Amino acid sequence: MPTRPRTVRRPVAPAPALTRTQIVGIFLGVLAFLLPLLADVPGLDDVGERMLAVFLLAIVLWVTEAIPLVATAVLVIALEVLLVSDQALLPVPAEAMPYAAFLGALANPVIILFLGGFLIADGAEKYRLDKNLAAVLIKPFTGSARRTVLGLMVITALLSMFMSNTATTATMFAVVIPILGALPEGRPRAGLALSIPVAANVGGIGTPVGTPPNAIALGALGEAGYHVSFLDWMVMAVPLMVVILLGAWLLLALLFIPAGLGVELDMQATWDTDRKAITFYVIAAVTILAWMTEALHGLSANVVGFLAVVALLVTRVMGGEDLGRLSWPVLWLVAGGIALGDGVAATGLDTWILGLFDWNAMPALVVIVVMGGLGLGLSNVISHSAASNLLIPLAMGLATGIEGLEPITIAVVLALACSLGMSLPISTPPNAIAYATGEVTTADMAKVGLIVGVVGTALLVLLMPPLWSALGLV
Repeated sequence: MPTRPRTVRRPVAPAPALTRTQIVGIFLGVLAFLLPLLADVPGLDDVGERMLAVFLLAIVLWVTEAIPLVATAVLVIALEVLLVSDQALLPVPAEAMPYAAFLGALANPVIILFLGGFLIADGAEKYRLDKNLAAVLIKPFTGSARRTVLGLMVITALLSMFMSNTATTATMFAVVIPILGALPEGRPRAGLALSIPVAANVGGIGTPVGTPPNAIALGALGEAGYHVSFLDWMVMAVPLMVVILLGAWLLLALLFIPAGLGVELDMQATWDTDRKAITFYVIAAVTILAWMTEALHGLSANVVGFLAVVALLVTRVMGGEDLGRLSWPVLWLVAGGIALGDGVAATGLDTWILGLFDWNAMPALVVIVVMGGLGLGLSNVISHSAASNLLIPLAMGLATGIEGLEPITIAVVLALACSLGMSLPISTPPNAIAYATGEVTTADMAKVGLIVGVVGTALLVLLMPPLWSALGLV
């Protein structure tokens, strides 16, 4: 009788010890969670107090990262089901939100849209489409160091519109290693290294699939009954993206890249031409075209994203192992934000929080400026996704009570402002990747990040809402 092969178990690495910040974060999170449950909160019923407990817990855990961000997201969903849904362990009103609505955030149409975007982005890496495109597109920009940096920023921004900012940055640094070696040490190399994360962060604002804050805003708008098409988002965001990108390039050129400095490159594209690669090229091109022509064919961008997943799997261009490598924590983090927004609105917590301040005494423009500043400031010290998850549900509540403040305007402003927080190595993964090269100091990153973030947010809050209104987009 044949013997079964023995399974060799890999040793499990011990979990890293909690840092002091994480220990303090857990303590403060538990305290913040218990306070509304133990003390009577004026103006809130029992369900509202429970939702306030969940909301405060989410704030503390997301800000301190006492547990992984995705763990906080799924914890939020679980607590909403157990405390405020129709399956709650404690008494709730008859009209309590169905538990399936909270769990359904994990399969929200916006999550499906991002799933399609992630799978296409991973396919671009698998079939070397990203590096080949970079090699082709950089050719017109060779010769001058300043022109080369501009080309790299344009390519990075274009890729970041359809790939994650982190994946784009990692790809582009693989491309620019020989370019770094061709530049003199010091300021020129620092300028080139900084140009990649700046362009990745800015480029991500251009499309709904560019970065998680965009998905969080679309999810909140969709739950409130507002639809923003893929092309409408691009019309709203791409002009700002282009202006900030060019401004950032001028800033980097003036601060880091001497005029007249030359650089010679010899980068070759080696295209895959087998059946799977060509099939992937076609599916990716058709998907992007369909996203941008939603008004012509009538299919939602979410549906198009799902059809892309189906096409890639059915044709065996991508497989189950590719699905397993997707950024599922990011998708679940977005889902947690959507569920948090649902709970805040369903329990009346948004109305209560907004009632703490006399927002009605502020003109709509002042509210937009304040929210944009909050988004920029918070996203410099916590993740962009976490900042969006905390602020967008509250902003959506504001939009229903202030004359002249459109929900689409405030949601998009916050999403874009949160993506402009890039002044520290911890602000965003692309910054951390650039800092890890050893070519960039924290002081240089802070200087560039603050200037680009503050000026970009000022343009966003002061100029873009009137432009969107004039174009009939809000």
